[in-house]
Amino acid sequence: MSGAIGAAGSGGGYGFNATLVANAANVHQQLNTLTEQASTGLVAQTYAGLGSSAEVSLNLNPQIAALQTYKSNIDQANGSMQVAQTAMTQIQQIAATFTATIPNLNGLNPSEVDSVAANARSALTQLAGLLDTQNGQVYVFGGQDSGNPPVPNPDSILTSGFYTQINSAVSALSTNGATATAASTLAIAGSNAAGTSPFSAYMSQPASALAAPVVQTGATTSVQTGLLASANSAVPSTGTSTTGSYMRDLMRGLATLGSLSSSQVNDPNFSTLVQDTGTSLNGVVNAMATDVGVLGNTQASLTATQTQLSDTATALTSQVSSVQDADMATTLSQLTAVQTQLQESYRMISGASSMSLMNYLPT
Repeated sequence: MSGAIGAAGSGGGYGFNATLVANAANVHQQLNTLTEQASTGLVAQTYAGLGSSAEVSLNLNPQIAALQTYKSNIDQANGSMQVAQTAMTQIQQIAATFTATIPNLNGLNPSEVDSVAANARSALTQLAGLLDTQNGQVYVFGGQDSGNPPVPNPDSILTSGFYTQINSAVSALSTNGATATAASTLAIAGSNAAGTSPFSAYMSQPASALAAPVVQTGATTSVQTGLLASANSAVPSTGTSTTGSYMRDLMRGLATLGSLSSSQVNDPNFSTLVQDTGTSLNGVVNAMATDVGVLGNTQASLTATQTQLSDTATALTSQVSSVQDADMATTLSQLTAVQTQLQESYRMISGASSMSLMNYLPT
């Protein structure tokens, strides 16, 4: 009889122990999960671990990544546009200074004309350098060829074909007359021919072949940004003395003024050429101001778009966080409770293994 009792007791003990061990394993698995959540801050490391919530994460994470890319694109574009705006402030100052000089040029004595010419040559060199302004590795006036300088040799502009040809035309003012001289300088400034154009091969193209950089702001939307070294970006240059590009016109005006000589002051053609140059520079100031204003509007619009993208990304991130991120307060509380539960399970297993029939018999 004792043998039957022992067998039954023994079998029951084995079953009881197996249940305790299984429960402990389950609690241990809970502990591992909670420990991982506390360590990573995530509900699970895989989509499978998210269960039915995985669909939210799978759908929204790519959208969030795309929004971050668009925001980054706008950041870079705004940076380049701001650098361009800073350079344009200096360029506008150059244009305004020499436009203001024109009305008084005819009344200057010969030595003062030579001084204005020297200043104009210096300003032309400065302008050529400003057109090669960079934001990091990006040439902000380079259009879609932003990796290369729009003016390859800015420091040598006074020895370039562009300047020397205009200088030769102005030097022949008394022979050819003001009208022919102005026409000659206009043709030189508007030329894209190698050896005449001071611009890169890309920039030495018709304006219709050039384009400012484009920034992608959405899956199906993009915005043209920036200004061009050899062509207008948003508005046309108009008037009786323009190449169609205010940058080319400004360079032409500075090269013309820089080529004037004190010996030409009494030439009857002098005042006519100066007047043509003044007309051209007035057009430069007006067209440039409008183009810069459009660039400013583009910056403001992109900033507003970036804010919208940021708000949308924040909202989507919140949705993803609600299914991906662990509630740390709850997780830590559960972790403590499960650790206690596991310790108790181990205690019960240890206690059960020392049990015998003698523990249950009356004494």
